Amino acid sequence: MVKPPGTILQGMYLKERLRRLKPGRFLEVGCGSGWVSEILLGQGWTGAGIDLNAPSLARAEATNRAFVRDGRYRTRHTDFLEADPWLDHARFDLIISCMVVEHMDDACESAYFRRCRQLLAPDGLLITIVPGSEPHWGIEDEIAGHFRRYTQDSLARRLAQESWDVVHLSGLTFPLSNLLLGMSNVLVWYAERGQRSRSMRERTMASGDRSVFLKTTIPEVFGIFLNEWILYPWHLAQKWSCRHPSCLVLYAESRPR
Repeated sequence: MVKPPGTILQGMYLKERLRRLKPGRFLEVGCGSGWVSEILLGQGWTGAGIDLNAPSLARAEATNRAFVRDGRYRTRHTDFLEADPWLDHARFDLIISCMVVEHMDDACESAYFRRCRQLLAPDGLLITIVPGSEPHWGIEDEIAGHFRRYTQDSLARRLAQESWDVVHLSGLTFPLSNLLLGMSNVLVWYAERGQRSRSMRERTMASGDRSVFLKTTIPEVFGIFLNEWILYPWHLAQKWSCRHPSCLVLYAESRPR
């Protein structure tokens, strides 16, 4: 499966950061198709992915079928913010979410960070990946059921308010995603603009099960140039530009106080 360029760049950055950590047990909240879980599993972690969308969980299991078979990965159809006997008795060395927290209103966002604190093992780490640059609010935020985009300052401030210490914060995918944003918005507008009539929860659930040609569904032939080798210069560019206010993705690592 060929991933969009922004997703590839996020994955490259995540792999670099994970190399600093000793593999343990992880939980991915809102795992979608399971590509983030795949990265963790490939680096020696064991864990689970949860999601509100059952079809997404089926794809996550298919993506990681070898790890499911080996007992290193499982999925669970559940709401992270609600009581769950399995979750309530679990502890994780790493909790990670990618494009999840922006789907929550302010009260649920606070509940999310409290829940993460409850489920993290001592010395555990929280990785939060969210959309950045408030001026770039657009059609994709509307159809996906987002409540907000973040700035680096607002994300750091929000984590501090919830008693988390940020140990690393970086912007990602600039400038490549910004160069492609106009085309991306056109594709989303024509394919998904009808989603805006649905409830925020319905849009959130559907966001993990999207099919937009050349946006989320990319022909295999495009893998010739949509791969880590070809995109490596853009990976260096995103690292050099990590403080740019127009970064469309923000990456934060934090620990509870």
